[in-house]
Amino acid sequence: MTENLLVPLDKYLQAGIHIGAKYKTGFMEPYIYKTRQDGLHVLNISKIDERLAIAAKLLSNYEPEKILVVCRRENGHKAIRAFAKATGAKEIAGRYLPGTMTNPSFEGFIEPDIVVVSDPWLDKQVVQDAVKSNIPVIAVCDTNNITSDIDLVVPCNNKGNKSLSVIYYVLAREYLRNKGIIQKTAEPDVPFESF
Repeated sequence: MTENLLVPLDKYLQAGIHIGAKYKTGFMEPYIYKTRQDGLHVLNISKIDERLAIAAKLLSNYEPEKILVVCRRENGHKAIRAFAKATGAKEIAGRYLPGTMTNPSFEGFIEPDIVVVSDPWLDKQVVQDAVKSNIPVIAVCDTNNITSDIDLVVPCNNKGNKSLSVIYYVLAREYLRNKGIIQKTAEPDVPFESF
């Protein structure tokens, strides 16, 4: 099973993508593998990998300029900027201004066809605007996230910069491969270290 992962198992483990929070919601229960003695919930790496593949496949149905990736948490700024550079997607690192997707008279108005958020709680204004505009939302979710209004959940540790680096690198690479922009075995022009 682990030999079919998008990246080697040790790369996932080193990044800590499977280490969740002490709190869990019913929404995230299906993705939790176990609870450690210290109370931290551990996410199922196979499910993380599976959902990453689904997210990349879904994103590949969209042109890069119609994809918006958002991360309010500073730990993910580098990763989403690298994702945007590798794919050509739009990114908002930092504060999202309400109305960016809903108010055509707003100077920074954009009309994406799909949105990726790094934390549906911190990026809740983005999710609300996407719902109002009928735009599908992919969300990177930890064990403590509520996933109502999310169209596709990618479970993982969404607080660690190493974890977010791996998530956005794999998403970028698989997006480019699925679109036929790079070969099925090729790596993006933007190296992993940039994420």
